Amino acid sequence: MDPFAARRRAFRALHAEGCFLLPNPWDAGSARYLAGQGFKALATTSSGAAWARGMADGALDLDGTLDAITEIVRATELPVNADFGHGFGRDAAEVAAAVTRCVATGVAGLSVEDATGDAARPLFPLAESVARLRAARDAIDGCGADVLLVGRAECFLTGHPDPLAESLRRIAAYRDAGANVLYVPGLATARQIESVVHAAGRCPVNVLIHRPIGLSLADLASLGVRRVSIGGALAAIAWRAVTEATTRLLHGDLDALAARTPGSDLDKLFAWRGQSSTNPTE
Repeated sequence: MDPFAARRRAFRALHAEGCFLLPNPWDAGSARYLAGQGFKALATTSSGAAWARGMADGALDLDGTLDAITEIVRATELPVNADFGHGFGRDAAEVAAAVTRCVATGVAGLSVEDATGDAARPLFPLAESVARLRAARDAIDGCGADVLLVGRAECFLTGHPDPLAESLRRIAAYRDAGANVLYVPGLATARQIESVVHAAGRCPVNVLIHRPIGLSLADLASLGVRRVSIGGALAAIAWRAVTEATTRLLHGDLDALAARTPGSDLDKLFAWRGQSSTNPTE
């Protein structure tokens, strides 16, 4: 019996109609906080997880990525979508093996992108990308788990000369290869988003908003978007607060500490059950 079946059913139901916001925590604390605010599901962020471990985005290996995903899955009872990079495989067979391990963490969805991470050839050729996505689909089905597969076209983020046209070509192929959700990071206008939603057909579309583009959640819903994620934006906001406060401290301004959230409030937030103490939170 699948111990994560209820989460997975709930996640699939969220994609059936309407539009929902899928925030991206980067550790157990941020996951628990976001769950407590009433969100219906969460997604991991490769960048946020890497920064929390003192690495650049893309530097986490398969084991490190699975550890980060597991941390988020265990932190709450919400469905979790995994940012699973390009599938952590040199070929389709290795992608299938890695995806099988990812499914075992309890995720309700996982994304496989077509960016190689190699500046000399930023995108996998379409045929290879399709083979890798089909391998992921077969691996999920082989596990008997109701996990949504997200096909990501990374054309906008990799400098493709005609990113919209190439993205539309790719997402159609990814849909036919078994993707349940389609995702084109980097869309910045209503026209681009409309084009992707139209090309996706009945397949739900995820839009990434990691910086303002002048569109609200209601605007995106009116364009036919089913879910909106924010990538590493919240993690980056947290790091900005740390770096700004640190800069002030380095200049001798101890008032920078006034912006802190009281430790007692954080203990209440996380339902801390340790012994009471009158000492300042360390």
